[in-house]
Amino acid sequence: MTFTVAALYKFAPFDDPAALRQPLLDLCAAQGVKGTLLLAREGVNGTIAGPEAGIAAVVAHIRALPGCADLDVKYSAAAAMPFQRLKVRLKKEIVTMKVPGIDPSRDVGRYVAPADWNAVIADPDTVVIDTRNGFEVGYGSFDGAINPQTKSFGDFPGWWRDHAAEFAGKRVAMFCTGGIRCEKSTAYLRSEGVDDVVHLKGGILAYLEQVPEAASRWHGSCFVFDERVSVGHGLVEVGEKE
Repeated sequence: MTFTVAALYKFAPFDDPAALRQPLLDLCAAQGVKGTLLLAREGVNGTIAGPEAGIAAVVAHIRALPGCADLDVKYSAAAAMPFQRLKVRLKKEIVTMKVPGIDPSRDVGRYVAPADWNAVIADPDTVVIDTRNGFEVGYGSFDGAINPQTKSFGDFPGWWRDHAAEFAGKRVAMFCTGGIRCEKSTAYLRSEGVDDVVHLKGGILAYLEQVPEAASRWHGSCFVFDERVSVGHGLVEVGEKE
């Protein structure tokens, strides 16, 4: 049996995320879906796996929540169930930055489609920043991308403030695994007064899925948050670093 893996997120205003938890937990359990989903006032985030029909039912349920009709989902496959348990957790943030007032549902950088990303990062007037932590960057990254060498996403604002002057007058292009961290980081840069900021729509996973390997500017594999460890072009399972 092949399992469908869905990495998903959406910044959306949930007035009462606690009320959404139990119905979502019950549905996942009934459909044989495992993994982790996070709910907060700013939206939903997580990666789940299960039978194709079960994943479709859960995704449909989430799309019906307020503001989630255009939920961002990346699908891939796994030969074995990549999660041991099911968790639906309530959090203060669906991705932790610890900067109050950042609202990607209201103000965010411009999206760049995977097919257009190579041209953007080849521009000498563009600064390309990997918003993931140093451990993840160790698996792979794009040509010429800056590695902030953070231990967690919450370190990113401090790193930016320390280095912002170096990037004055440049376009800033950011990317992350599935899109959620770069959405929040571009919203943060907008709040810091950076107007020309873009990010890779759908993240590295969308790029590896859509851009042919022969045309790729990506080197290495992409760390993912399940037992597959990392994936490569075409979202094929790679595993541990060699």
